[in-house]
Amino acid sequence: MSVLELFRLDGQVAVVTGGGKGIGRGIALCLAEAGADVAVVARSRADVEGVADEIRGMGRKAAAYVVDVTAPGEVEQLADTAAAEFGGFSIWVNNAGGLPDATPRYLTRTPEDRWDAQMDLNLKAVWTGAVAAARRMTEGGAIINTSSRAAHGGHIKNGPYAAAKAAVNSLTQTLAIELAPRIRVNAIGPGPIRTQNFDESIRLDEEKAEAFLKTLNIPLARYGLPTDIGAAVVFLASPAASWITGQCLYVTGGS
Repeated sequence: MSVLELFRLDGQVAVVTGGGKGIGRGIALCLAEAGADVAVVARSRADVEGVADEIRGMGRKAAAYVVDVTAPGEVEQLADTAAAEFGGFSIWVNNAGGLPDATPRYLTRTPEDRWDAQMDLNLKAVWTGAVAAARRMTEGGAIINTSSRAAHGGHIKNGPYAAAKAAVNSLTQTLAIELAPRIRVNAIGPGPIRTQNFDESIRLDEEKAEAFLKTLNIPLARYGLPTDIGAAVVFLASPAASWITGQCLYVTGGS
């Protein structure tokens, strides 16, 4: 097999949560371009149908599922449905996450219900998704969790999210040990990606975007793109990463 062929995903099936827009859409489209059929999962019917249509336009098979990943029963049903419709799956991307109310929080000013909402979406959903996937990956596969650059260090006004993502890294490492050698488990850690969720969480508009970029001191001097993250996920899912597990690959422009 040539080195370029190692990055192909022909004949594989991927499930991508949070796949309706932003980073998740970028991941789903990159996986499809690399040859995978894709189950696109999100809470918005219009979003997942739109991405699924784009994937079908590439000549790949796609399905659109409306799922609340914070409901464990729905995640289990998703895994059963995707496995039945596609005849199994070998890639599962736990990408759903973010700030449920689009509001950054100080740790000391976070109401308990808002803490629980962040943990349910950014940590518990990763665990339930990974467990559901692993139970059905009878032939092995790859699980990829979306972490964040925020997992490193302290993050004022972003404490609950940062804590959840740091925990995702630990969960990833433990799952990698428990599921080896049959299933590889890795994480991807995006830096600042200009998505709707990103802009809403920090109340950023186009006028402020350039000025805010300068404050971030990113060595590569630009915001990331969803395809930057999608390409990294393709690598971690592919045979090119067959000897990589328990790692978080940070895609941050050097920040």
